[in-house]
Order: sequence, then structure tokens, then C-alpha cells
Amino acid sequence: MKTRFVLIVVLLIAVASSAGMLNKPENRFKLELDYEIGFTGVIFHTIQFGQTGTILNYVKDGGQDVLFPYQRYTAGLSIGKHTVYFLYQPLTVQSKVQLKNDLIVDGVTFPAGSGILLNYGFPFYRVSYTYDVLRKGNSYLALGLSLQLRNADIYFESLDGTKFVDNKNVGPVPIIKVKGAYWLNEKAYLAADIDGFYASSSFINGADFDFEGSVLDASIRAGLLLTDYLETYFNVRFIGGTAKGTSENSDSPDGFTDNKLATINFSIGFQLK
Repeated sequence: MKTRFVLIVVLLIAVASSAGMLNKPENRFKLELDYEIGFTGVIFHTIQFGQTGTILNYVKDGGQDVLFPYQRYTAGLSIGKHTVYFLYQPLTVQSKVQLKNDLIVDGVTFPAGSGILLNYGFPFYRVSYTYDVLRKGNSYLALGLSLQLRNADIYFESLDGTKFVDNKNVGPVPIIKVKGAYWLNEKAYLAADIDGFYASSSFINGADFDFEGSVLDASIRAGLLLTDYLETYFNVRFIGGTAKGTSENSDSPDGFTDNKLATINFSIGFQLK
């Protein structure tokens, strides 16, 4: 990850001049490129597949009681008060543990004492649109909507290779977005960025069955303008959500899923604008 970080910083510096030329005051379009790197801590995480399945506490029994790498990539294009963002958020956590108790997943039993690989993959892509409802200088408040594409890949694999259970899911999620920044002076600012929703019907949450779900992606940051086109910042972000329901198209015996996740992420970032 260190090598990737160095390469990305070098790339940001290499394109900084061209970005500055692109975003001259007379230009109609304004481009932003944003990269964050840091670590993730899992606050709370439980999952259950099948109504008779085990409620697995990933933090207590699944090896998620340590820190994991964190990265985030965002690009934004503004025209006046209108901005469109594209986000890619990797979110995959792997751990190997020896089970303290039997683990039942979709009717398959992983016995106590056996070793198991746990993969929780939930990276997502998001397109957002915001409109500046308030603006004074560089300070602003914007409201909008996001469309998130979930790309879940969750599996349980015994280390001896005898048992394997996976659960994959791809689908759209509509989200409400609030974003804003307050500049303390010409060089320093505070900012917030919130995407969130709650839905309890298949029509809203993009599933083909009734499903209760929620998403919250909220951050606060303190930033510093280094040059006319380059900022750096420290960011604290909460990413979490819930999903509960029964799918008739699932490969599991009864199609039931109950998933609850809460993480805290600390990162430093760089933004070209």
C-alpha cells in the first residue's frame, strides 16, 4: 500500500499544473480529483444467513478487532452551482480465525475448533448530483441525490478446503446527499459530506423482494490550501448500514439475511481543483 500511495502522490503532483490550467476562473467547467488513504476500524459488525443460522459477531469472533487499510477515490465536475461526482470506495475485509463455536451459514455447519477464512467484500460505486443552495466565497452548502451500486461478495471458506459458502449481490441504492464547507480564512477550512438513506420496500431499495435497509456515509474534515490548485486534509468518516430481509431467489434454504455494519475511518487526503 505504501508503494501505491507514493505513486498516487506523484501522479497528483504531475497533473497539478494541468489541473490549475483547467480550472482558471474564466473556465466554465471546474474539475476536482480527490484521493484519501488511511485505516478502518470496525465498531460493530454482525451477520446472519438463514433464519436458523448463527449470528456471527465479526468483531468478537471473526477477526475484525484490528485495523484495516482504507482508500477512497472521487472525481467531481462543476458547472456553476451544479456538480456531478463519481466515487469508488473499496471496502473489503478478510480475516482468518479458529472458531470458538459452531458457525452455521445457509444450513452449512463449520464446526468449533476449525480454521476459517472470512471475506466481507462490500465495495461500492456512487454517482452524485448536488446543487449549491447557499454560497459565499468558497464557503457553500449543497443538497442533492446519489445513486450507489452495491457489489457484495461475502464468503466463508474452511481452511482445509472442505466447506465453502458464498453470498453475492449487485444492485442500485438511491441516497440523499448533503455537502458543505466553511472557510475559516484564505488557507484553512472545515467541511462535511453526508450520504444516507433508509428504505423498507423493494421499490425504493433496488431489491426484487421486500427488504429493509439503511446506509450512512458521513465525514468531517479539516483542510489546508497548499497552492491555488492543491489541498490536503485530515478526514474522519463513518461508514455503516443495515440490511434485513428474505429473498425468494436466494440460493440459501430460506433466503434470509440480516447484516449490520458500522466502521470509523481516519485518513489524510489530497484534492486537485
